[in-house]
Amino acid sequence: MGLFSFFNQELAIDLGTANTIITYNDKIVVDEPSIVAIDRHTGKLIAIGDKARQMHGKTHDNIKTIRPLRDGVIADFNAAELMIRGLIKMINPRPRLFSPSMRMVIAIPSGSTEVEIRAVRDSSEHAGARDVYMIYEPMAAALGIGLDVEAPEGNMVIDIGGGTAEIAVISLSGIVCNKSVRTAGDVFTADIMEYMRHQHNMRIGERTAEDIKINVGAALPDLDNPPPDYIVKGPHQMTSLPIEIPVSYQEIAHCLDKSISKIEVAILQVLEETPPELYKDITNSFIYLAGGGSLLRGLDRRLMEKYNIPVKVADDPLHAVARGTGIALKNVTRFSFLMR
Repeated sequence: MGLFSFFNQELAIDLGTANTIITYNDKIVVDEPSIVAIDRHTGKLIAIGDKARQMHGKTHDNIKTIRPLRDGVIADFNAAELMIRGLIKMINPRPRLFSPSMRMVIAIPSGSTEVEIRAVRDSSEHAGARDVYMIYEPMAAALGIGLDVEAPEGNMVIDIGGGTAEIAVISLSGIVCNKSVRTAGDVFTADIMEYMRHQHNMRIGERTAEDIKINVGAALPDLDNPPPDYIVKGPHQMTSLPIEIPVSYQEIAHCLDKSISKIEVAILQVLEETPPELYKDITNSFIYLAGGGSLLRGLDRRLMEKYNIPVKVADDPLHAVARGTGIALKNVTRFSFLMR
């Protein structure tokens, strides 16, 4: 990053519960897990992102790992500031004598309260930003997918991240109706941990549950291209002796069913609130899916069968919000929906 402008850094940040992605000059320059490891006694930052994630669940008394965001919002102000600072430093690690003026556009959940928005703004300003703009995640996802958000037509976007599932109908540069539910990737992970405990008498941590979700996560018990069973190793709950269990995608589809149903109820509520003309636009095009949760096998088919509306997963669902935030950054003066 030798040509990194010293005087006017412009960064777009998708501040996610699971991952934080920073875009600079239309390129994704940082894509790291939203986690920090700090020294318990001094409060000093030890590791950030992927290095901190490797420590998660494996630390001793002197180190603690913190996920600064919960349910899409900042839960630990100090850790969030350390994380944002550290991730920005990854782009331009050279020490400098003065701090450049920075403009940031940050994606936030559409259900954020004034207090939660203030926390994001304060953390960003403490990390060195001069101008901070906010964009709601479903709007950023729509931009990232490539939809014309300024057109007088309705588009429905569902962004299932780590902390929240954001459902919104967008038209004429605004969100017409939306719902933000705190049932998303983290809840799926917790469901899997609970299922393994109850069904197989096995204790597993967050990382193992995440691996199960990635390898055999599914929303339907009958897939056209089923993944092979995933072998899970861990201690037996009663005896603490090691056991090995193959987990099938049908089991995971069954264990995630309740949580996915909650998202389905929220989608239905948004469809009920959608004005008839916009509803017609949606049925004539697609419901668009973005975020890591949309990678659950069979989720698009499940939603399509439920609502009888075509469902399309974004080309790169994990980076749709980040890409859209980058587009918003380049058009700060044009887009009226950006909050200051």
